[in-house]
Amino acid sequence: MRAVLRRDGGFGLVELLIAMTMLNIGLLAVVASFSSGIVSINRAGKITTAAVLADGQMELYRALTYNAIQLDAATIPGTVPYTTDQAYNATQVTGTCTGSPPECNASRQVTGADGRQYRIDTYIVTTAPTGGRNIKKVTVVIRDYNNLTLTYARQISTFDQSTGG
Repeated sequence: MRAVLRRDGGFGLVELLIAMTMLNIGLLAVVASFSSGIVSINRAGKITTAAVLADGQMELYRALTYNAIQLDAATIPGTVPYTTDQAYNATQVTGTCTGSPPECNASRQVTGADGRQYRIDTYIVTTAPTGGRNIKKVTVVIRDYNNLTLTYARQISTFDQSTGG
């Protein structure tokens, strides 16, 4: 009986199955990490592109005088998500813009450097700090054009009357 129990025939097969199972677990972990990395890189690319678009939109306002910083009232959307954004105020700074310059457009669609569609929403409100003169607060929000609930970038800047009249 002892001789039968000490035989190791078939034991190599069990070891092989255990080794293959361990190898599969390790390979699946590596594949999962690559998949997670791809998702992270895609999201980072969208956020980076959105930040560049927001900065470009804000640069348009930095090139203007204080009185020229305004939105064309006809371009202000009356729908969600524009009206539900925290920067939205029913009394935005509006005026008449000659032509259709992008800095006067409250909401517009653009194609980013990555070839994806984004929506640039701009909000301009006037505020008066305690004991100070009026300033214009410009908020630029970049959203995914195909899913407007996704916000990729938000940039806020204030403009004082010292930027010219």
